[in-house]
Amino acid sequence: MSDAQTNDNFDFELVSPERRLMSEKAWQVTIPGEEGNFGVRAGHSSLVSSIRPGVVEIVSEQGAEPTKIFIAGGFADVTAGNCTVLAEEATMLADLDQTLIETEITDIEAKLLDAKDAVENIRYSKQLALAKAKLTAVTGTLAA
Repeated sequence: MSDAQTNDNFDFELVSPERRLMSEKAWQVTIPGEEGNFGVRAGHSSLVSSIRPGVVEIVSEQGAEPTKIFIAGGFADVTAGNCTVLAEEATMLADLDQTLIETEITDIEAKLLDAKDAVENIRYSKQLALAKAKLTAVTGTLAA
C-alpha cells in the first residue's frame, strides 16, 4: 500500500457493552445518525452524534465490499484520524435471520396488545421498533 493510500485511512473501532467488535483501519464508514446517515473518511471534522438503529458499513479500502453490522443505537465519536462507534448492541448483518425476526415481531405485537400498563406499552413498543429496524436491515425495505 502506498503512503498516499495509507493517509486516506483512519482508525475505526466498534464497541458494544460486551466487547470490542472491530478495531481496524478504514477508508470509509457510513453511520446511521439520528438525523440521517453520514459518511466518515480521514480528515473528517470532529463531531459526536447519537445513532439510531441501523447498519454501519465499514469499507477497509477504496472499492472494497463493505462489512455490514447492525447496531441497535448508540453514539459515534469522530475526529480527523479516528472514528469510534459505541453501540448498545451489535450483530453482523449476515448473522440476522429474517424468519426469526418476523417471528419476534409477531410475538412482540401480541405482547403489546396485552400490555397491562404504560410501562409495558413503552417497553414492547421499543422492542417492536428495534425488531422492525432489524427486519429493514435484512430485507432492505421498510418494515410495516
